[in-house]
Amino acid sequence: MSSESSVPPPLPAAEEPGTRRAPVRPALTSPPETRRLLVLSASMGSGHDTVAAELARRACAAGKEAQVVDVLALLPGGLGSGLRGFYRTVVREAPWVYAGIYDLFLAPGPRPRPSGTPLARLAGGRLLSLVGEWQPDVVVPVFHLAAQLTGHLRARGALRVPSAVVVVDFAAHRQWLHPGNDLHVCLTDESAGEVRRGTGRAAEAAGPVVAPEFFAAGPGTAVWRRRLERYGGGRPAVLVSAGAWGAGTRLADTARLLVAHGFLPVVLCGRNERLRRALSGVPGVLTPGWVTDMPELLHACAALVDNAAGQTAVQALAAGLPVVGHRPLPGHGAEGVRRMAALGVCDHAPGPDALLLSLTRLTAPGAPREERIAAGRALFRKDPLDLVVRATGASRPS
Repeated sequence: MSSESSVPPPLPAAEEPGTRRAPVRPALTSPPETRRLLVLSASMGSGHDTVAAELARRACAAGKEAQVVDVLALLPGGLGSGLRGFYRTVVREAPWVYAGIYDLFLAPGPRPRPSGTPLARLAGGRLLSLVGEWQPDVVVPVFHLAAQLTGHLRARGALRVPSAVVVVDFAAHRQWLHPGNDLHVCLTDESAGEVRRGTGRAAEAAGPVVAPEFFAAGPGTAVWRRRLERYGGGRPAVLVSAGAWGAGTRLADTARLLVAHGFLPVVLCGRNERLRRALSGVPGVLTPGWVTDMPELLHACAALVDNAAGQTAVQALAAGLPVVGHRPLPGHGAEGVRRMAALGVCDHAPGPDALLLSLTRLTAPGAPREERIAAGRALFRKDPLDLVVRATGASRPS
């Protein structure tokens, strides 16, 4: 779902949820064939916005124009803000409720389930007005509700430009899929195959969308290493991520377990100050607050304990950091961890003993660590933007 990383410098600073972001414009020397991308994100945590921002940055760097819009802001009557608040509450306070929602609406399987299209349609008028006003060459949903909206409008013939969906989850659940969309760009071949079978439309694997600074240690890495060494006294630093909203189960127990077995847990609590205050009182635990130099912190740590298989996890893979999925959030988090483990790019450690075994093996120098790092980086096969731009040549039969 979410990641505690900053928006890449070439983009405008992040705005309050529910606002439209200003277009990203290339320099005046851009070639006349510059294409326009309208990227539909959603401020559900920060993972979708992070992907949207990186796609826009790449488009601008390639001499194109990109505008990022929050699809929740296109819903009428404050409905988008209500959805965001409800989702944040259930994943923090009542994850079993989200598990039920996932099973009812999202989980793959043969039995009929409600569609997200009726809700998405409520944003249709505003999206079509925006498309008419800005004239993009391609619309790029990076959130499943937006994919339902563009698929519906394309199938009706109301949206006259191609829609290329960038799927950010390892498990492309049902609401990502709509046969009206022209293309789905997926993380893996397995996911792309499932999308093709589910929609009858084109789907290709490219790998995750991650900003370039995650692939190499920056100058701030040495600062983090000194801080971790000073605080931990040489203990291997293990990043424990609770996402941008600070959601997770029994995080204090996990932190205490790591301290008791010779690790330095660095717990990212997102914007959940209540969780941060609770964990900051645990001896031997570091809670740095909201991190704006995530690439440097990742390169300074020895492993990541993750609960969502979201953007923080793929950023860690880019940084060469072994990932262990532990007590994942229900629904797409648990399914994503299982998919990552099946691909060989993370360990799935359901209990404390398994977590300690994985961390002991993956934080020590040697073949297991190096093989895991290589497997993770092998996911980054293509630039998803290239596939998205190619979709501008797509056409639908009348």
